[in-house]
Amino acid sequence: MAVEKRSASTYVDGAWTDGASGTSYTSVNPATGQPLGETVTSSVAQVDEAIAAARKAFRSGEWPSWTPRNRAAAIHRFADILEREKESLSRLIASEVGTPVAACRSMQVGGPIEVLRWYAEMAVRGPRGGYEQALPHYNTPVPSGSLLHYEPVGVIAALPAYNYPLNLLVWKLGGALASGCTTVVLPSPQGMWSTLRIFELLDEVGLPAGVVNLVTGGPEIGIHLTGHPDVDMVSFTGSDAVGAQVMSQGALGSVSKAVLELGGKSPNIVLPDADLPATVAASILRFARNAGQGCAAWSRVLVPEDRVDEFCRLADEFIATVKVGDPLEEDSVVGPVISEAHRTRVEGWVQELLDAGASWGAGGGRPEGLDQGHYLRPGLLRDVDPDHPLADTEFFAPIGMIFGYRDVEHAIELANNTRYGLAGNVFGPLDQAIEVAKRVRAGTVTVNGGSGMRPDAPWGGPGRSGVGRELGEDGYAEFFEVKHIQYALAGITRPPGT
Repeated sequence: MAVEKRSASTYVDGAWTDGASGTSYTSVNPATGQPLGETVTSSVAQVDEAIAAARKAFRSGEWPSWTPRNRAAAIHRFADILEREKESLSRLIASEVGTPVAACRSMQVGGPIEVLRWYAEMAVRGPRGGYEQALPHYNTPVPSGSLLHYEPVGVIAALPAYNYPLNLLVWKLGGALASGCTTVVLPSPQGMWSTLRIFELLDEVGLPAGVVNLVTGGPEIGIHLTGHPDVDMVSFTGSDAVGAQVMSQGALGSVSKAVLELGGKSPNIVLPDADLPATVAASILRFARNAGQGCAAWSRVLVPEDRVDEFCRLADEFIATVKVGDPLEEDSVVGPVISEAHRTRVEGWVQELLDAGASWGAGGGRPEGLDQGHYLRPGLLRDVDPDHPLADTEFFAPIGMIFGYRDVEHAIELANNTRYGLAGNVFGPLDQAIEVAKRVRAGTVTVNGGSGMRPDAPWGGPGRSGVGRELGEDGYAEFFEVKHIQYALAGITRPPGT
């Protein structure tokens, strides 16, 4: 089978150019193991060109003169284009990432469109309180007034992860465009093919040259981009280990600001008064959707000790009804993990836990009849030592763990027994569940499953889950610097102390 080859992998200063690294990357369909396409990646010199173009566009030319309403209109145009291409993008992302196409339409494409519409509104409204805010008059040592003036940070290095290539790109690009920043994007190689298509669509929006730029490649390109002295902010989504390196590189390069959305090992507490059977399907699907490749997966299920057997029995029955299969088939619920190497890594972790005394409480293993592709059947491990290092390791696979707790205090203790703090969930009577949710150390805690992702609510968390926030007014504020302008109320005054 002929493999589509693409040399134009670099978008700089409003134009496509061929990658100049001399090396190529082959994007692979995880459902078949077959290549999707081959891309010649960018060189280090092209990264410098992209940053220079972004810096020039930020400081001079047309972009700085665009009003908030101009920026909002451009963001809406991008959202309109994504609406038009929703089906083709859904099928492309399903083929590259493995998300079942039925879920792609909402999670992988519909969600980003909603986020862009929200950022368009924020472009007009400005950061919390507006682009300029007056402080109360101050009388020490002389009467004075003050303005807080909010300005865009500058050049953003945006590095989205592969598991949600459009979603995570839009979280970064939407805020950058709304605020007036410029951007250099480096996608994960495993999400590169989708991102190339997204940039073809972005080219239709009519942004000034240099406002958005794209480079491609591996770690060498990432290190050069995030450590570049002309980058003002790095926005990265990925593992906590790589995130720590990114933060260090940015600090050494220009002491640039870093917004890091990293991993999670999120707890899912089923309270004693919860309707346990009603929680099973939601609990399994929440750690199995997108083949478990989501940083907020509820991968640690906490139930009363005397109900572990019941939960596992019901979970096993439910998993038997979940179709694991070709992501392009409409009734598939769980697709493949991203690569054979990752599946092998996950199976090694599972075996280590089994050797240490754990066992399958429900599901697990490889599905039958799928000889091609990197599939894993959803599974729930039990009898895992909660202090084992792998009990706090993000698997990025449809594998959860179940732990029994003695009482609610013990449940909260187990829930917080993690280096991470991205997300969590509590099932139970509303008032009681909300009180428990307040005690879970996480940036987002849903109750009884919550609802969908909200663009107007912040996303991120403490610990190894990252630094800063994305989305919501807190996330939008990350794209700004604040300038304090202070003026005397009685004409020119001598500086204090002179």
